[in-house]
Amino acid sequence: MVERYYRRALPQAGPNPFRCEGFVHEGTIHNDSGQPVAIESLPPFLRALLVTDGTVTKIIEAYFWEPVVVETLRQEFVTAADEIPWVDVAGGERIMVRRARLRGAHTGKDFANAFSVIRTELIPGHFRRRLIDREIGIGALIRDSGLESYREVMEVGLEPDTDADSAVFRTYRIIIAGEPVILITETFPLSLYR
Repeated sequence: MVERYYRRALPQAGPNPFRCEGFVHEGTIHNDSGQPVAIESLPPFLRALLVTDGTVTKIIEAYFWEPVVVETLRQEFVTAADEIPWVDVAGGERIMVRRARLRGAHTGKDFANAFSVIRTELIPGHFRRRLIDREIGIGALIRDSGLESYREVMEVGLEPDTDADSAVFRTYRIIIAGEPVILITETFPLSLYR
């Protein structure tokens, strides 16, 4: 999964309608074949998830009205095989990768999947320890730690999900103390949100 980020230049104005706006008149995103899809055709709640700069877990809990559990499926340190410009990672640099699922505590529904690339050396020690110990999701951890940060949406689109269903995705980076530190791609199964 980390390969999708290698050598990706920083986005220029244009292909990402949600980089700075929440509404884009006649805006489109692209599916995995490169075909444009009208943003207006997406379910309203998914459009909101694409532009939020808040904690996705809390928003999903409020929408589906059940607690959401963050399950860490994979977490390990790896060496980046190439540069990842969106978070200033050089080839050969050590990074943490993490795959997580946001699942309904009562229904067991998979509301979202997330894949993250984390530059752990740039986050405070107490935050890093809680992250490595998989205590809670990244968004909740940032909030609970009181770290000042902001999220910058880098890319949005549609791609096939693992169950042959389409998924809407967004990739954003989290800036902490002026540095891009975390890169996250979240995917949301389209059929669940219709």
